[in-house]
Amino acid sequence: MKKDIIIPKVEGVQIVAIQEWNDDFQEHSWYAYLLNETDQKLEMAIVVSRAYGLINGENRKTGTFRHAFKEVEPKSAVKVEFLENNVLQLNNEFMLSYFLEGKLYDKKFIFKTNSINEKAQTDLPVIGRRGVLAV
Repeated sequence: MKKDIIIPKVEGVQIVAIQEWNDDFQEHSWYAYLLNETDQKLEMAIVVSRAYGLINGENRKTGTFRHAFKEVEPKSAVKVEFLENNVLQLNNEFMLSYFLEGKLYDKKFIFKTNSINEKAQTDLPVIGRRGVLAV
C-alpha cells in the first residue's frame, strides 16, 4: 500500500534568508521568506521552524514556531520570521507544507550552521533581491 502513495516533488518553491534593515535594532538583520517561483498560487501554506545544534559544546535548541499563509501569490515572496543573530550559529530547519492544484506538497529546508551570511548570498529568482537559499 505504501508504494501506491504518490508524494509530489516540491519544485519552484524555496525558503530563503534575506538581509534587511531592522528599525528596532538599527542594523541589518536576517529574515526567512517563503519564495514562490511558480506561476500558480500556493494555498494553505504552513511553515514550522526550529533551530538546533551545538554552541560551545553544549546542545541548544529553540522553541518551535508555526506560521500559516492562506495564499502565496505566484512569483512572489512572503516574510516568514525574523532570524535572531544567536540562531544563525545553529541549524535552522523549516518544514513547509502547502496545497497546489488539490495536492499536498511537503518539504524540509535547512540552513546549516553559519550558512546564513553575506558571502553566501546569491541573486534570488522572481523578486530581484539577494539572499541565501536553504537546502
